[in-house]
Amino acid sequence: MIVVHFIGQWLYASFAMFWAVLWSLLLGFILSAMVQAYVPKGGMAALFGRAGVRELGLATLLGAASSSCSYAAAATAKSIFKRGANFTTSMAFMFASTNLVIELGFILWRLMGWPFVIAEWVGGIVLIAIFAIFSKIFISPALAEQGRAHEETGSTQKHDHGEMLAPGTTFVEKLRSGEGWRYIAHYFEMDWSMLQTDLILGFLIAGFLAVGVPATWWQHLFVTSGPAAFRIIENAMIGPVIAFLSFVCSIGNVPLAAVLWNGGSTFGGVIAFLYADLIVLPLVDIYRKYYGWALALRMVAVFYLSMVVAGLVVDGVFGALHLTPHPTGNFLMAVEQIGFDYTTILNVFFLAVVGVLVWWGNRGSDMHAGHNHHG
Repeated sequence: MIVVHFIGQWLYASFAMFWAVLWSLLLGFILSAMVQAYVPKGGMAALFGRAGVRELGLATLLGAASSSCSYAAAATAKSIFKRGANFTTSMAFMFASTNLVIELGFILWRLMGWPFVIAEWVGGIVLIAIFAIFSKIFISPALAEQGRAHEETGSTQKHDHGEMLAPGTTFVEKLRSGEGWRYIAHYFEMDWSMLQTDLILGFLIAGFLAVGVPATWWQHLFVTSGPAAFRIIENAMIGPVIAFLSFVCSIGNVPLAAVLWNGGSTFGGVIAFLYADLIVLPLVDIYRKYYGWALALRMVAVFYLSMVVAGLVVDGVFGALHLTPHPTGNFLMAVEQIGFDYTTILNVFFLAVVGVLVWWGNRGSDMHAGHNHHG
């Protein structure tokens, strides 16, 4: 009975995490499919073709507006990059779409307080700026181009069906094109089929860790005594490592961040942990599929370094301004409940949208098959 009870809790926790981010996951994949169906290769070069201040600022604004979970943000950023955008600018979009979104701020405010909201949003901009500098230093244009071309060969070759662009010259004309929506459905199904194993594995492992690993195990990884400077640096370095091991992405890592904060981590350590939802192990494997091992490993290293430095900067600034909060010490972890709330409404809505989208895509395929048969 104990084993059955544990398995039940494990599966419920996994599904609760999946349910909490489902609508943003579906929205992110739909946006990714629209980019692929509407924007010709090279079209993004005009908008995000370089890593200037204007381009990085625009990518940050659009990323914050996209409101995606980590997996969907990675898919959208990949689509932008493959369509000709600059690598650094594409990754800035991905950082913004997971660290600067409104719903993340709401959850942080509810569980951890307003200083974490300010640190996440303002610090997210600092993170993008630091990453842009490190990317220029450590990721060469040749390596980025090697990653851009990776989808043409290797393990993802079976997903390459050529460039299918929606008819029309304006965005409105493309939106009104039935053929264009058939292409969007195809790209959606293609990306989902490529990543579904990683998604399922990621949520199952995250649920297992949430139920089976005591919170004190994570807390003991932080140094809680010794010289202040050493503790601040060590906590900022270990925060992203815990994120990597926890397998929890996007908004789902906020409850664990609250546990770490009340368990003795420094402010910068928790902030670095929150930034690190883009280097969880399943996403590393996705980067490998998207870009190949050479660029994927360099990406993770630069991401990690950027997150640590950004966490230290935020910690230092908040400390200098005397804004660093203090844990209450009696935190009661809020358990995610599946109920009739805005999350459920949005999930049902986007599930219906995806259902119609897939039906339309398959209907288009059947019609084409029928025409070919009559011919």
